[in-house]
Amino acid sequence: MGCLGNLLWFIFGGFLCGLSWLVIGLLWCITIVGIPVGVQCFKMAGLSFFPFGKEVRYGGGPVRLLLNILWLIFGGVELALEFAAIGLVLCATVIGIPFGLQCFKLAKLALMPFGAEVK
Repeated sequence: MGCLGNLLWFIFGGFLCGLSWLVIGLLWCITIVGIPVGVQCFKMAGLSFFPFGKEVRYGGGPVRLLLNILWLIFGGVELALEFAAIGLVLCATVIGIPFGLQCFKLAKLALMPFGAEVK
Protein backbone atom coordinates (compact mmCIF):
# COMPACT_ATOMS: atom_id res chain seq x y z
CA MET A 1 0.00 0.00 0.00
CA GLY A 2 2.93 2.33 0.65
CA CYS A 3 4.06 3.03 -2.91
CA LEU A 4 0.60 3.07 -4.45
CA GLY A 5 -0.82 5.06 -1.53
CA ASN A 6 1.96 7.64 -1.78
CA LEU A 7 1.43 8.00 -5.52
CA LEU A 8 -2.33 8.47 -5.17
CA TRP A 9 -1.83 10.78 -2.19
CA PHE A 10 0.59 13.00 -4.12
CA ILE A 11 -1.71 13.25 -7.15
CA PHE A 12 -4.95 13.87 -5.24
CA GLY A 13 -3.92 16.41 -2.62
CA GLY A 14 -0.54 15.57 -1.16
CA PHE A 15 1.14 18.09 -3.41
CA LEU A 16 -0.99 20.89 -1.97
CA CYS A 17 -0.42 19.70 1.60
CA GLY A 18 3.34 19.66 1.11
CA LEU A 19 3.17 23.01 -0.62
CA SER A 20 1.56 24.46 2.51
CA TRP A 21 4.54 23.34 4.58
CA LEU A 22 6.94 24.79 1.99
CA VAL A 23 5.22 28.19 1.97
CA ILE A 24 5.25 28.44 5.75
CA GLY A 25 8.89 27.29 5.78
CA LEU A 26 9.82 30.01 3.31
CA LEU A 27 8.05 32.61 5.45
CA TRP A 28 9.98 31.47 8.52
CA CYS A 29 13.28 31.60 6.58
CA ILE A 30 12.84 35.31 5.87
CA THR A 31 14.42 36.05 9.25
CA ILE A 32 17.70 34.58 10.44
CA VAL A 33 16.13 33.55 13.75
CA GLY A 34 13.41 31.60 11.94
CA ILE A 35 15.72 29.54 9.74
CA PRO A 36 15.75 26.46 12.08
CA VAL A 37 11.96 26.51 12.09
CA GLY A 38 11.92 26.84 8.29
CA VAL A 39 14.28 23.88 7.92
CA GLN A 40 11.95 21.80 10.10
CA CYS A 41 9.05 22.85 7.86
CA PHE A 42 10.95 21.65 4.81
CA LYS A 43 11.47 18.25 6.47
CA MET A 44 7.78 18.03 7.23
CA ALA A 45 6.97 18.98 3.63
CA GLY A 46 8.76 15.82 2.53
CA LEU A 47 6.56 13.80 4.87
CA SER A 48 3.46 15.59 3.60
CA PHE A 49 4.31 14.75 0.02
CA PHE A 50 4.68 11.01 0.77
CA PRO A 51 3.26 10.03 4.21
CA PHE A 52 2.40 6.36 3.72
CA GLY A 53 4.77 3.89 5.35
CA LYS A 54 6.25 6.50 7.70
CA GLU A 55 5.75 6.76 11.44
CA VAL A 56 6.13 9.83 13.64
CA ARG A 57 7.56 9.54 17.16
CA TYR A 58 7.44 12.42 19.59
CA GLY A 59 10.15 13.43 22.06
CA GLY A 60 10.37 16.28 24.50
CA GLY A 61 12.56 18.83 26.17
CA PRO A 62 12.39 22.46 27.27
CA VAL A 63 13.74 23.95 24.04
CA ARG A 64 11.36 21.87 21.96
CA LEU A 65 8.46 22.94 24.17
CA LEU A 66 9.34 26.61 23.66
CA LEU A 67 9.66 26.16 19.89
CA ASN A 68 6.33 24.30 19.75
CA ILE A 69 4.63 27.15 21.63
CA LEU A 70 6.08 29.73 19.23
CA TRP A 71 5.12 27.49 16.32
CA LEU A 72 1.50 27.31 17.52
CA ILE A 73 1.30 31.09 17.70
CA PHE A 74 2.89 31.77 14.32
CA GLY A 75 1.51 29.20 11.92
CA GLY A 76 0.85 25.82 13.47
CA VAL A 77 -2.83 26.20 14.27
CA GLU A 78 -3.78 27.24 10.75
CA LEU A 79 -1.85 24.36 9.23
CA ALA A 80 -3.35 21.85 11.68
CA LEU A 81 -6.87 23.10 10.94
CA GLU A 82 -6.21 22.77 7.21
CA PHE A 83 -5.12 19.14 7.57
CA ALA A 84 -7.97 18.30 9.96
CA ALA A 85 -10.57 19.76 7.59
CA ILE A 86 -9.15 17.86 4.63
CA GLY A 87 -9.06 14.70 6.75
CA LEU A 88 -12.72 15.06 7.68
CA VAL A 89 -13.70 15.47 4.04
CA LEU A 90 -11.64 12.45 3.01
CA CYS A 91 -13.14 10.26 5.76
CA ALA A 92 -16.63 10.86 4.37
CA THR A 93 -16.11 7.93 2.00
CA VAL A 94 -14.79 4.45 2.69
CA ILE A 95 -12.13 4.79 0.00
CA GLY A 96 -10.86 8.06 1.48
CA ILE A 97 -10.42 6.79 5.06
CA PRO A 98 -6.72 5.81 4.70
CA PHE A 99 -6.01 9.23 3.22
CA GLY A 100 -8.01 10.94 5.94
CA LEU A 101 -5.98 9.13 8.59
CA GLN A 102 -2.79 10.43 7.00
CA CYS A 103 -4.23 13.94 7.16
CA PHE A 104 -4.93 13.50 10.87
CA LYS A 105 -1.34 12.32 11.36
CA LEU A 106 -0.14 15.46 9.61
CA ALA A 107 -2.53 17.65 11.64
CA LYS A 108 -1.05 16.35 14.88
CA LEU A 109 2.41 16.92 13.48
CA ALA A 110 1.44 20.47 12.51
CA LEU A 111 0.60 21.17 16.15
CA MET A 112 3.88 19.80 17.53
CA PRO A 113 6.59 19.52 14.87
CA PHE A 114 9.57 20.02 17.18
CA GLY A 115 10.70 16.91 18.93
CA ALA A 116 9.02 14.78 16.28
CA GLU A 117 11.10 12.15 14.57
CA VAL A 118 9.97 10.58 11.30
CA LYS A 119 10.85 6.93 10.86
